[in-house]
Amino acid sequence: MTVVDWIGAIAGLLAALAFVGLVAALAVPLVKLGRTFDAATESVREITAHTLPVIDETAATVAGANAQLAKVDTTTTAAAEVAQNVSALTALVASTVGRPLIRVAAFSYGVRKALAGFRDNVTAKVRR
Repeated sequence: MTVVDWIGAIAGLLAALAFVGLVAALAVPLVKLGRTFDAATESVREITAHTLPVIDETAATVAGANAQLAKVDTTTTAAAEVAQNVSALTALVASTVGRPLIRVAAFSYGVRKALAGFRDNVTAKVRR
């Protein structure tokens, strides 16, 4: 082996050692990155474990609220029908009974006025 061969061998050995050092230097951040991904995965699992019961409770609450709203809707519809029926009944009573009552009231007013005028005339004649 010649000196040039030795220099080539040493250069190859140095290049190999530099490559090993580079791989070792890159391995440390990759291992840390792997640990970070493991921690993130565990955090997601914990969040999922705590979130699913809350979502189930929320779904049950919404279902209960929808059931109550259906009952309220039924009650509101019935109340609207009752109000409509009362309005129709009021209009019917007003047209059936109201007009004759107005006529009776007008007639009684006229009779009172006439009797008051007659009474005033009789009282005036008596005083004379």
